[in-house]
Amino acid sequence: MTSAGVMDCKRALEHSNGDVKGAIAYLAEQGIAAAAKRSERETSQGLVESYIHGGGRVGVLVEINCETDFVARTEEFQRLAKEIALQIAGLPWTLVVSEDQLPADFQPVAGQEAVLLKQASIRDGSKTIQQLITEAIGKTGENIQIKRFARFELGMS
Repeated sequence: MTSAGVMDCKRALEHSNGDVKGAIAYLAEQGIAAAAKRSERETSQGLVESYIHGGGRVGVLVEINCETDFVARTEEFQRLAKEIALQIAGLPWTLVVSEDQLPADFQPVAGQEAVLLKQASIRDGSKTIQQLITEAIGKTGENIQIKRFARFELGMS
């Protein structure tokens, strides 16, 4: 259910006195804490993922970094990269990765979150892109960051 290791699940169940929902919440907290600890680590490896949609009318390139090429080659990391590229392709109003990259004169549009990390996932609306990354950090044990992206659409300048 959580993709956490068996021993982590056992500890979480012990911590929550056998309550499965409590154990899941505990594992989520631990994942967030682990992600915060790893956030300062250098991410010099990773991959550039591409996604072409709409019969070639929309294309996305996204650079996602991690600490080692070993993790970059894992199915989990590659799936995350594909999900993020799909997210950017599906939401044309995505402008920046994080809030600190928004221009000072930026005017938000109601219902259109311009910051990628704050957007609800188009595949699982109960999670933000930041939460997906935090979960991946917990699973891989490495810092993961979205470095940059570019979105191209025919007829748009």
